Amino acid sequence: MTTIPTAHFLYLAALLFGFGLFAVLARKNAISVLMGVELMLNGVNINFLAFARHWGPDNVTGGVFVVFVITLAAAEAAVALAIIIAIYRQMRGVNVDEVKFLKH
Repeated sequence: MTTIPTAHFLYLAALLFGFGLFAVLARKNAISVLMGVELMLNGVNINFLAFARHWGPDNVTGGVFVVFVITLAAAEAAVALAIIIAIYRQMRGVNVDEVKFLKH
């Protein structure tokens, strides 16, 4: 039975994080930006699990951090979607560049 090296997991995590970063920086739609942030958080989760696996089967620290990141991602998605719905009701669109009424 062969095992997958930790470096492969890190490459996958870096790729996911890079795609998420591109989505956050290049997109103008708020939903796409939110999806990019979620991709970045999933890349971080893969890193946590890869290093927990690398350090041994008795190490549960990575799994604990993953649970916290998933909880944070759920809370962030709920708040962000509520803000996006409020912006859509006000402006009839969710283009990030056009949202200037939040600045006071």
